[in-house]
Amino acid sequence: MHIQTLAYRPADGPVDEAAERYGRDPAAVVEILRELQQERGRLTGALIQEVARALRLPAARVHGIATFYSMLAGEAPPTRTIRICDGPACILRGAGPLLGKLPTRPDQNWTITRTSCLGLCDLAPAALVRDEQVGPVTLDRIDSSIGRWCGEVSDYRQPRPGETRVLLPDPGAAGFEDGARSALVPQARAGWAWQNVLAHTPEAVLAEVEASGLRGRGGAGFPAGRKWRLVAQELRTPKYVVANADESEPLSFKDRVLLDLRPDLVLQGMAIAAYAVGAAAGYVYIRGEYAAQAERLGAAIDQARRDGNLGRRIAGTEFSFDVHVHRGAGAYICGEETALLESLEGRRGEPRLRPPFPTSSGYRGQPTAICNVETFAAVPQILARGAAWYRSIGDVQTPGTKLYTVLGDVVRPGLFEAPYGITLRQIIEDFGGGLRPGSTFRFALTGGAAGALAPPSLLDVPIDYESAAEGVCLGSGGFLICDQSVSPVKILRELLHFFEMESCGKCTPCRIGTREACRILDRFVAGAGTAQDLERLAGLARLLQTTSLCGLGASAAKPIQSALTHFRECFA
Repeated sequence: MHIQTLAYRPADGPVDEAAERYGRDPAAVVEILRELQQERGRLTGALIQEVARALRLPAARVHGIATFYSMLAGEAPPTRTIRICDGPACILRGAGPLLGKLPTRPDQNWTITRTSCLGLCDLAPAALVRDEQVGPVTLDRIDSSIGRWCGEVSDYRQPRPGETRVLLPDPGAAGFEDGARSALVPQARAGWAWQNVLAHTPEAVLAEVEASGLRGRGGAGFPAGRKWRLVAQELRTPKYVVANADESEPLSFKDRVLLDLRPDLVLQGMAIAAYAVGAAAGYVYIRGEYAAQAERLGAAIDQARRDGNLGRRIAGTEFSFDVHVHRGAGAYICGEETALLESLEGRRGEPRLRPPFPTSSGYRGQPTAICNVETFAAVPQILARGAAWYRSIGDVQTPGTKLYTVLGDVVRPGLFEAPYGITLRQIIEDFGGGLRPGSTFRFALTGGAAGALAPPSLLDVPIDYESAAEGVCLGSGGFLICDQSVSPVKILRELLHFFEMESCGKCTPCRIGTREACRILDRFVAGAGTAQDLERLAGLARLLQTTSLCGLGASAAKPIQSALTHFRECFA
């Protein structure tokens, strides 16, 4: 009998060096694959094998990761790829014909393909050219896009008339010298004011956030203070704070704007949360399509470290906290918090069964506070002026302001900040500049792709997290306004196409249900739908809502059910 010893053949030199730079941490597999894709042009089977060898991972696992994320699975180098967004806002602005005509162009050096919503709805139709954000893209502009045209710029530094700004810059607002002020951070916007925060106990900070009534801005509206307390009560360490910046919901680009204009608020909010719950490390999981925002955030983190606001022994105390940026690689499902954690740990972004919840078993199985970046950005402002001040804004159930996006057939599409409780009519007339000339309101897609189609009878419903029961969803704050020229059935078909493409495939109801629903809607759009199809569509919506593993399948049911409730005659 001979003793056998397994010996690993060394990986390819550059691959081995890349793995070494990341400490051969399997959780860094996505970053390593992205880096090698940039260097080599594309990920071949042989290259994937080398990465697996360098990280001591099964090749099948690395292959599964490389083919799961849309930004890694391309057939052509990213530097020679144009990704045209086919989200609902871009489809309304001509992305469909654009996709139909561009692949026939004689230039064979570029690969032109579709992609799900890029978070550039205000630049529709939008695209990624060399992974750079570009828009609006038209046939006559495509050559200049290839020639390094950088697209138009949406500037939200100045508020629109009627805005109430708490998170976004407000150059015309008075300082915080006037009015009530919390003892926690008596200074206004004078830096991070750590001395004032750290002079109070974590319990005092936690109590102030709870008293403010701050609710999560990612769409679910779960009370942020309650979530933080659940993490604080856990005895196991280490604990983590994670900012969800995987903004992939069609019609939503609020996080992109916030990271462009106020990354400091997001970082401060994360650091305050870490102090309150007892965490020492934080991660910002940002979608891969937001390369410019990731760079801006990285610069803000570096500056905070230089200023002593992040790192070891902050402000001379025992409190230490640092933040790391993790870029995704293209997967809507990673906006779901457990799928985000799977991706952050170097796996396919597939949802986990719950319980346990992330507050007790999150990142690396440890207690973790996960919040949307907009939620974290509100925290420094709450501590600066007090919970009572924050509760004086908005409605009783949901205090504070929200970042909204209004798109479609309005005069002034874009983003604005306003209190909760405003109506669709106010969104259109006060902040969207009214309907475009010649347009008559027909319906609105409310709350993003995971929302509901609202008819004219719901124009005056105050919108908050509870208004979904009345037929108007808040969700991520995205609203697509559609006039008489837009078919609710066609919009619904585009939404189901999105859900079909973005389903992770882990559970059968979502994987098969979204595909079947999309095929039924194809028939209705073509004028070939039947009464049996309509019954089947309603049944699929019930199936998706009640049996899907995570919120993606349940979300796909919402627009179907609202369309069948309010626009059934359009299916005839």
